[in-house]
Amino acid sequence: MFTSKTKCLIIGSGPAGYTAAIYASRANMEPILYEGTQPGGQLTTTSEVENFPGYPEGVMGSQLMDDLRRQAERFGTQLRQGTVTAVNFDERPFKITNDSGDTVTADTVIIATGASAKYLGLPDESRFAGLGVSACATCDGFFYRGRTVAVVGGGDTACEEALYLSNLAKKVYLIVRKDYLRASKVMQKRVFDKDNIEVCFETVTKGLFGTEFLEGAHLLQFANTEQQREFDIAIDGFFLAIGHKPNTELFSGKLDMDSNGYIVLPGTNQQTSIAGVFAAGDVADPHYQQAICAAASGCKAALDAERFIMENS
Repeated sequence: MFTSKTKCLIIGSGPAGYTAAIYASRANMEPILYEGTQPGGQLTTTSEVENFPGYPEGVMGSQLMDDLRRQAERFGTQLRQGTVTAVNFDERPFKITNDSGDTVTADTVIIATGASAKYLGLPDESRFAGLGVSACATCDGFFYRGRTVAVVGGGDTACEEALYLSNLAKKVYLIVRKDYLRASKVMQKRVFDKDNIEVCFETVTKGLFGTEFLEGAHLLQFANTEQQREFDIAIDGFFLAIGHKPNTELFSGKLDMDSNGYIVLPGTNQQTSIAGVFAAGDVADPHYQQAICAAASGCKAALDAERFIMENS
């Protein structure tokens, strides 16, 4: 165990954390960045990213994150493995402890812990985890080549995952609770144009079944409360794409959050309810949750942290 000190500690990676590190290191803040359990964040589980500026032909999510990571490292960011397990924001410098028991004292902290995929809460989701149930089509889709799968959700993410799987699987069911898709028009058109995607509107999953591996799902389809139909579909894979939960448990009771657990930014910058502690990316963004927005907020958080140090030194 050892103790170190920095002007800026960044908790979490991804586009927000790495961009914050690029700006903080270029400002001679000698940042330390803890990458967490998933270095690079959610984008490392995404296939091709088409809407990040500077990549006219698109880029693999993992490659984009590797580019940002190497850029942060080039300017002197100390990239550390492991996760932060405890924080003390009661006084400055702030004190952070990691999962190895090491401590870091920091003049400023930037939180970029992102968000995690939500699950339906079905008993068999955990039973079939890794045996047919997944929250990442691009991670596990390879195993379902030529097979039948289902995706749950009606937003852009669900449509993107269904489209990705449609290029691998024989058939894809898109299970949508509402009677419409919430996805952008371009994504909707792509889904409807795919012959091997079947959209099941007004449908919910009641359960999963199988012996050793997932074999199917129990569905309930309803046009109204008086007209319902229960039926089963035979599937080999079941993919969740129903939203995300901010990774803010570590900061519960320490920072102001909204009813869904997203960190609240009370002013016009990235500062949280505690002076000197900033948040960037999906952890404080319940609305947009786009890589470019996360990167921009990481930039702002680092500039805010630099300004805070100048004004309080």
